[in-house]
Amino acid sequence: MATSPPVCDYEGSRYRTEFWGAGRAYEDGVERVALRALLPPAGRRLVEIGAGFGRLTDLYAGYDQVVLLDYARSQLRQARERLGEAGPGGRPRYRYVQADFYHLPFVPGLFDAVVMVRALHHATDAPAVLRALSDVLAPAGVLVLEFANKHNLKAILRYALRRQRWSPFDHQPVEFAPLNLDFHPAWVRRQLAAAELRLERTRTVSHFRVGFLKRAVPTGLLVALDRLFQPTGRLFQLTPSVFFRASAAADKPPAPATAFFRCTICGSTMLTEREDSLVCPDCGARFPVQEGIIDFVGGEK
Repeated sequence: MATSPPVCDYEGSRYRTEFWGAGRAYEDGVERVALRALLPPAGRRLVEIGAGFGRLTDLYAGYDQVVLLDYARSQLRQARERLGEAGPGGRPRYRYVQADFYHLPFVPGLFDAVVMVRALHHATDAPAVLRALSDVLAPAGVLVLEFANKHNLKAILRYALRRQRWSPFDHQPVEFAPLNLDFHPAWVRRQLAAAELRLERTRTVSHFRVGFLKRAVPTGLLVALDRLFQPTGRLFQLTPSVFFRASAAADKPPAPATAFFRCTICGSTMLTEREDSLVCPDCGARFPVQEGIIDFVGGEK
């Protein structure tokens, strides 16, 4: 595998209980509103990049097959414990893949939909990630992308009061903590275009992400108000979180009919699936399958 930037690893973290169990019902609710509004309701295959413990999987009910990809095995283990593998009628529906978002182990053109929420802000080479997402989208496939917005109202006020050194008006990404980045919407739009993705819709999210409001106002009311304001994202983006919906070209080549995975070491699309591993016949790489999770991080030749 080619050298890649560092990856933020949530292995062993209590992300599900300590982050999402700590007063973030509002954030969860408004992100679901945005995803429901932007994601096509049905399709053949969907992959969520940085899926974690599978928080959003109930929104993918219209898809025949759902792939959850994360770098942290412990997160995928939690997702599999919650969801299993079978869908309606006992058909295999969920697949769990351990990999990084710079080297997606899928053949080009495979997915009708790609979702990435709360993951791009860990990408120090976001253009490379967006190119990878574009590559695995099917012809006319849809990407729903969330990113942390540096051009948010709080950052603008802090900068005006000289309590913040970096400018929210500068289009370049800012790494405010190791492997934690904010992006300007204009910069993300340019990167989408460079990755041959056409921006279709924009929603701004978490308009009321303020501690005292979340404590004083019922969550359901705050979510309802946010729902009303989200469509203003087509005009301006001043919230801490922004959702883009973009699509791939309709005339791009589709995925090979009989292939699914791609070797992350040599790029071969001829991987042989065995009960305990995937094996590349071209370079000899072996990717273990343990506890129902396919490991493209620990693969070796």
